[in-house]
Amino acid sequence: MTDTPLILWIRRDLRLADHPALAEAASSGRLVIPVFVLDEVAEAYGAAPKWRLGEGLAAYAKALEGIGSRLILRRGAALEVLRALVAETGAGAVWWQRVYDPAAQARDTKVKAALKAEGLEARSFAGALLFEPWEVETGQGGFYKVYTPFWKAVKGRDVASPAAPPKALRAPEAWPASDRLEDWALGAAMRRGAGIVTKHAHVGEAKALDRLHGFLDARVQDYREARDFPGRAATSGLSENLTWGEIGPRTIWHGGVRALQEGAAGGAEGAEHFLKELVWREFAAHLMHHTPEIASQNWREGWDAFPWRGDSDAAERWRRGMTGEPFVDAAMREMYVTGRMHNRARMIAASYLTKHLLTDWRLGLAWFEECLIDWDPASNAMGWQWVAGSGPDAAPYFRVFNPAGQAEKFDSDRAYRDRWIAEGQKKPPQTALDFFAACPESWGLSPGQRYPKPVISLAEGRERALAAYASRDR
Repeated sequence: MTDTPLILWIRRDLRLADHPALAEAASSGRLVIPVFVLDEVAEAYGAAPKWRLGEGLAAYAKALEGIGSRLILRRGAALEVLRALVAETGAGAVWWQRVYDPAAQARDTKVKAALKAEGLEARSFAGALLFEPWEVETGQGGFYKVYTPFWKAVKGRDVASPAAPPKALRAPEAWPASDRLEDWALGAAMRRGAGIVTKHAHVGEAKALDRLHGFLDARVQDYREARDFPGRAATSGLSENLTWGEIGPRTIWHGGVRALQEGAAGGAEGAEHFLKELVWREFAAHLMHHTPEIASQNWREGWDAFPWRGDSDAAERWRRGMTGEPFVDAAMREMYVTGRMHNRARMIAASYLTKHLLTDWRLGLAWFEECLIDWDPASNAMGWQWVAGSGPDAAPYFRVFNPAGQAEKFDSDRAYRDRWIAEGQKKPPQTALDFFAACPESWGLSPGQRYPKPVISLAEGRERALAAYASRDR
């Protein structure tokens, strides 16, 4: 059996440590053939996620070479490619780490059934989450629909220690042919923006671990309060690496727990809130597994008749960071330059689109999917519906964030807005100028132009939103 190759199907799990499927494959003594398939799911990624995937694959291929292995690249429908590899290599098994979004689950279900019917060993492993979605149940045996009870249900549970990275993988004498990563041109849709975003990306497992250790050593103590101020370097930045599986959630969890236990001098509160944020990601996956419609349909009942607006000139100004509301525009430009957006800023930008502009949350969801290098299907869907009011928010759906009030509270020194908005500054920082270097030339934007007037007054937008929400219940 150890001479029968095992295909390790790599997806969004580009790491060596804290990888249960890889750890078991290495300890099995079998010949292991790691393969990534640019399949029907990955082909549908937006421009920024697809570019970031390519960067992650390049780093992961080097990591595998460091333990005597390599990453085989193939393009095509997942089942067809895996069948072809089985025929070429004589493999008797295909293993992979589970994912939880509807498109990927449909693909995996189809692959597993077909491979098993053909007499192959097809196994899926945990590893993307701390807790499998079906393992967390309410007292009545259902799933959780509100975050706080979910957190209370899991915070005391044991989390397995992360597996150490394998020192070696047993390699076949002859490797199957592989595509060349550069031939895939995964960054093509990014155009000139790729050169800007690459300055802000932290690609690969080593950089992910550096991020974690730097955060726990220097910033976790103040995390509870400082995390809401987008002008401060107060967060971990690990969402990018978690998205692509360059760091495992168990590694982060146990690092946070150690900081919590050692935080008697003031760091415990920050560490606990950091763990809570990690569990928000779990909650999003939990909801998507149990209610996959959250990815494309209103999660709450009674929302299908809500008068969402479709695309418009106002929505386009939002996409371009030209709404005339500095906090909103700073958020949108940060995303275009870095591929990421501060969480507080995400809420403000999303609230402005869905409430002040009354635009369908799905338009915003699609733009984030196009632009974020830390795009996660579950977190993106839950976040947009949470803000729009159609999702799992326990607070009143008619809450409307005021961008000006939020800026006064969380960016009173203008550090965030000045970092990303060049207009009106005599010497704007490079971060603000980079937006104009990254955005499409067809937008015709330049840093010397006049900053735009607001699309709509905040008072008028708020009243219009509240009227729409009130009429929804009639």
